[in-house]
Amino acid sequence: MLFDNTQRAYHLKTDRELYKAYYLFRLISNSTLVTVGSWFAQLSLKLRLPVAPLFKATVFSQFCAGLNKEESLELVNKLESYKINSYLHFAAEESKTEEGMDISLANTLETLSFSKESSSLPFTVFKATALGPMSLFKKKGDKIDFTNSEEETWKRVLNRIDTCCENAKKMGVNLLIDAEESWFQDAIDEIAESLMEKYNKETPFVYTTLQMYRKDRLEYLKNLHENATKKGFKIGVKLVRGAYIEKENSRALQLGISSPICESKLMTDLNFNAGLDFILKNLEDCSLFLGSHNEQSVKRVIDWMVENKIEKDHPHVWFSQLLGMADHISFNLASEGYSVVKYLPYGPVSEVIPYLIRRAEENTSVSGQTPRELSLIEKELKRRKATVSSS
Repeated sequence: MLFDNTQRAYHLKTDRELYKAYYLFRLISNSTLVTVGSWFAQLSLKLRLPVAPLFKATVFSQFCAGLNKEESLELVNKLESYKINSYLHFAAEESKTEEGMDISLANTLETLSFSKESSSLPFTVFKATALGPMSLFKKKGDKIDFTNSEEETWKRVLNRIDTCCENAKKMGVNLLIDAEESWFQDAIDEIAESLMEKYNKETPFVYTTLQMYRKDRLEYLKNLHENATKKGFKIGVKLVRGAYIEKENSRALQLGISSPICESKLMTDLNFNAGLDFILKNLEDCSLFLGSHNEQSVKRVIDWMVENKIEKDHPHVWFSQLLGMADHISFNLASEGYSVVKYLPYGPVSEVIPYLIRRAEENTSVSGQTPRELSLIEKELKRRKATVSSS
């Protein structure tokens, strides 16, 4: 099996790093420990306790590229030597003041400037609500008129977002717009489509993100493609299963409305596969950025490419995994010539703790993912022991 080559998958990790990863995944496979640890981390942030060294030595070193530009680019270059591309993201969360949103813009533009430092940074990413008040995204999505003051604020939001696009376009870097909670997403969809219409005339450059655990996303994808065909622009789609399932279901229950999320993992998978198939059948004017740690999903795309004689490095097909996870997919795919991009968050430890909490919680909630990571690490450790014994 392509993904079972652990020597390739963990070539960058020393024995010590591999053992550390193993024990870390063991810990985050325990939902009780993750809940308690998340509570402790959030409390530590509030009380400003000196816990940064503990996090840096554990979850930070596993899931983050570094504290700053220099450390991050060092990892980018290491990954490049294994034919793996990267995209960097300053993962600190700024305040929702005008000043905080301007800082978020500055951080995005600074990260974008890193593309000059390496040829293996073909993408950058931003979160729309980091550049504007969440209340306005919700109001816009609900089609509620803005006040005059809100209208001026919204113009500044759109200007920040367009500034990201304009700078990325000048540098020849593709732009990913993150998906968010459903009550913000309608406004983000509208922005993303307008940006694609503006910037994607000749080739996909701006990518929207579709969370296929939502019941409406397949229909939305088809409508987006239809609009693009009529208006003469290309679409870029980052396809993921979704990240806010508990929050979405909890909110729907509180409001007494139907959840926007598929009723089961099976229905999500069917929706996801249908979205994959639709994009692959329309590769002439669609670009796929597959954000998945699911081996079956990755194999589905590979099989389709082989069957339809699509070159492995087709410019409209990208595979992506998070740093510190699914290395067995990333490194083995890259070694076979497919286009792989690793997501590399970076920033000061204390400021990226919220991201690290989400990473641990997501690992716990995804059935079968952590056990697979553990089994592959165990396999590689045994292989290394056997190699040493026989030498």
